[in-house]
Amino acid sequence: MAMQNSNKISTCLWFDDQAEEAANFYVSIFENSKILNTTPYLVETPSDKPAGSTMTVDFELEGDRFTALNGGPYFTPNPSISFFVNCETGEEVDKLWEALSEGGEPLMPLGSYPFSDKYGWVQDKYGISWQVILSDGEAPQKIMPSLMFSDKTVNKAEEAISFYTDVFNDSGDGNIARYPEATGPANKGSVMYGDFKIEDTWFAAMDSGTAHDFNFNEGISLVMSCDTQDEIDYYWEQLSAQPEAERCGWLKDKFGISWQIVPRELGEMIRNHNKEKGRRVTEALLQMKKLDIAYLQQAARS
Repeated sequence: MAMQNSNKISTCLWFDDQAEEAANFYVSIFENSKILNTTPYLVETPSDKPAGSTMTVDFELEGDRFTALNGGPYFTPNPSISFFVNCETGEEVDKLWEALSEGGEPLMPLGSYPFSDKYGWVQDKYGISWQVILSDGEAPQKIMPSLMFSDKTVNKAEEAISFYTDVFNDSGDGNIARYPEATGPANKGSVMYGDFKIEDTWFAAMDSGTAHDFNFNEGISLVMSCDTQDEIDYYWEQLSAQPEAERCGWLKDKFGISWQIVPRELGEMIRNHNKEKGRRVTEALLQMKKLDIAYLQQAARS
């Protein structure tokens, strides 16, 4: 149920009931950031959120789109998906680290590392993980989602990069650094760090050199915004690998990463100034697995 701008891929962050608080916090600490839209619940859903309460908050950080979703206590974000923040100065690193660390938990302390003079990895007070790094000036994107393959998916980062760049348009490989020897669960030659572009959005990927018991889940999902039904059909067929996870435009791919395959116009249809039309669209959406644009449009018109 997330909404996007011209970028085809954005990120949805799952909260119990902190979507507005979290979105306002992130907008307050990142430059070039703003709240875009707030969408209420219009019907009763499995999340048991009352009608009229906030369902989603769309916001922008440094030009990248995010959606905060009040989905209930069912899923919790974890560090399997985090966000690199490529900073231009040490002062910017310090400022963001201080803000994101308050009430949070450092996963790698802020300090000097072989790959950067200033870097730290922190899970903030809302459970979202950030890798704040002093960039060398060559980073392709200010904020980059990072996929960490661990536990059941460790050593599959390179396979995933190849898979995603084959499936999506405007795609390509970036840099890959490999483990020179086996490190924890990561095999020799597996991906210590890699980056790649799909639909003109850059991602990082890595195989974890430390054993973790968490996996990808719905706590952080990727949202693919489609302009046509053909696009929805294509990405659904290419990505969906767990039929039991298919619901309301959501699916899971073969690596366990959650995607929302949605029509670009969905947000406007739900936020329609006519609440009755928005309610009908929401009710239609709740009946579906793969979304049908024509059926949603018919619900909006009826």
